[in-house]
This record gives sequence, structure tokens and C-alpha cells, in this order.
Amino acid sequence: MAKLIVDKLNVKGKRVLMRVDFNVPLDEQQNITDDTRIQAALPTIKAAVKAGGKVILMSHLGRPKGEPKPEFSLAPAARRLGELLGKPVTLAPDCVGAEVQKMVGAMADGDVIVLENLRFHKGEEKSDPEFIKQLASLGDVYVNDAFGTSHRKHASMYGVPAALPKGSRAIGFLVQKELQFLGDALTNPRRPFVAILGGAKVSDKIGVIENLSQKVDVLLIGGAMSYTFMRALGQSTGNSKVEAVKENKDGSKTDVIALAKDLLKKLEGARAELVLPVDHLVVEAFDESSPTAVQGPEIDEGWMGVDIGPKTVELYKSKLAGAKTVVWNGPMGVFEKEPWAKGTRTICAALADLKGATTVIGGGDSAAAVTQFGYDDKMSHISTGGGASLEFLEGKGFACLDVIDEA
Repeated sequence: MAKLIVDKLNVKGKRVLMRVDFNVPLDEQQNITDDTRIQAALPTIKAAVKAGGKVILMSHLGRPKGEPKPEFSLAPAARRLGELLGKPVTLAPDCVGAEVQKMVGAMADGDVIVLENLRFHKGEEKSDPEFIKQLASLGDVYVNDAFGTSHRKHASMYGVPAALPKGSRAIGFLVQKELQFLGDALTNPRRPFVAILGGAKVSDKIGVIENLSQKVDVLLIGGAMSYTFMRALGQSTGNSKVEAVKENKDGSKTDVIALAKDLLKKLEGARAELVLPVDHLVVEAFDESSPTAVQGPEIDEGWMGVDIGPKTVELYKSKLAGAKTVVWNGPMGVFEKEPWAKGTRTICAALADLKGATTVIGGGDSAAAVTQFGYDDKMSHISTGGGASLEFLEGKGFACLDVIDEA
């Protein structure tokens, strides 16, 4: 995807309407507990400021469901951005309206304004034409540096750039990096190419598994989703968390075990070698003080799996040895609880030890695990978009990137 990059856009004296992802976690006192997403947007913001642009930042935070709620204000993000930039950053009282228009009109070159939460308006997620029109009127040029929401065809992501003229729509450095690493992994990987998929739900990753199975050399499965595959193979899973049925938005239900069976049949002729856990760390109760045991390949009644077992850890390490490209999305177990973290931690260490390999971490819990265990600086790239990176790995197109001008 050869898209126009922000540094090729003439922004001097222009209003730069930039979509960022400041959806940061907050504690009960509205303090930011992790500013990674703000830090990730800094290079693009600084470049636009240095080039003399008037930078107007748009973002959502949380799920206020279309109405203003103080606990979802972007005020903490605006304050933190000001600290990181070392200059005043103004928070607008809203993202549209006469007062916002007046504030934007009074901006000098190099000024930065953060608009209040886009999702305080129902028009953001519904892509309301009037809301799009009001937002688009604030900018002369548009920059998408919010990869985490690039799979959402919302007003600020698609409607606004579509409303601005050709030649004025670019991506930021964060999105450029995401497309480079994820895109290269899928289209031009150095081999051996290994994918690691974990997490709870098979239904969320059916498309990803199908797509990657035709591209990778080895596909390692872990986490609770492995129990669903075990059930599809007729194996006992004890009391383990199994996604047997998916509740759909329209009220219907999907038989996930049947989906998993179909997928296993499809994979028989795939390029990838599919590898499932051969043993499991199990407990009698979902409590860190509960005694653990190792069972496998099946799990006895009265026990539940919480991590891959020691034989699986060694097997997966051997499959990763010598890999030149690795994509990882989803932990191997309940890594948040220390007694059950070994599988996920070992995968982190194995990736960190790979020599000359490209290691791409697909956001979400995988990114949290890599950071928690102190391996974040050892990875080639950690994606900022859990859902977006998952859809990218599935091979889905992003309309919000298609609308950006070509380089």
C-alpha cells in the first residue's frame, strides 16, 4: 500500500485535521495508566507542528454511547500530550460547533488542539453526513494516524477524508509502520514463517487461521481456543473454557465446534503445519492458590486448562528455532496470573532470542504480555491495533486506508 505520507504533505499554515488513537486506559481518578498510544502518535504530531501546521487532533475514548460523559473526556490525554510536547495543548469543549470553529480559526502555525471525544456524538459511529460535514470543515488536510480504528468505517475515519479534496489526505508515521511490518509479513515474508495464535475465541480467528494457513510454514495454537479444537477432535477438555456456541448480533447462534471441525478439514491440504498443544497446565479451581498438574493431550474431568504444558513449551520453542518471520496474536494461557504465565512468558523469551528475525506482535493481550514480561524492546514491531491487526492478518481490506491518497 503506497500511501501519501504526512511528511510529503504541504501543511505550512494549514489546518491539519489528524485522527489519532488516544483511547488510553484511565483509573478511577482519571489518571492515565498507560500512555503508549499517545507516545506512538508523537512523531507524526511533532512533524506537523515543525512543518508549521495548525494541528487539530481527533480521537475517541471508551464507549460513551453517543452522549457526553465526564469519565470519558479526553482532558487527561490532552494534558499528557502537552507534557510530552513541552508546549501548551488546548482541549476543545466539543469536537464540532461554533465554539470549536472559533478556537480553530484563532490558531497560529504550530498550535495544537485536541477535540473532545468524538463518540460524545452518535454521528461518529453512525457516519452521519451532517456530523461529517462539520468535522471536515475544521481541516484543510487530513492525516490518519489511528491504525487501531482503521477497520472502523466511522465519520472521522472515512467520511471526513472522503469529504476533503484529493492530494490532501495522508497517513502518519504510526500507520506507515503498521502497514510496513504487517504488510511485509503477509506479502513478502522471510522464511521459515511462523504464526502463533492464542486467546479465547476460535470464532474471532477463523478467517485469520484460514488466511495464514496458506502463507505460513508453521501455525502454533495456544490459549483457550486450543480447547475448542480439542473438542472438535473428540478429546476431553474437562472444565476448561470452551467456545462451543457464539451468540450473534442478530440473536442467532453459531455452532463453533462445527466451525472448528470444518476448519481442521480445510487445513489438511494447507501449506501450514498446524500444531496443537500436546499437554496442558491444569487446575481444579480458577484461583492462583489452586494446586496445578500437567495433563495431556486430554484434560480430565474436574480440571481446567490455564496454560500450555512443559512438553508443548519445548515443542513450540523447537518450531520457532530458526524462524525468520514470526507473527503472534493471542497469549498461550492466563498470563495475567503469575503461576499460569510460564507458557506465554517462554514464547516471549523465544522470540526475543531469535537472531535476525522479524517479530510482529499483533496488539491486544499479546502486546500486554510482551510489555509485562519486559520483552517489548526486543520485538521488531508491536501493533497498536488489536482488532485492526487481526482483520489485517485475515486479509480484509480497509476502506479507511483506501480513501487515503496514493503516494
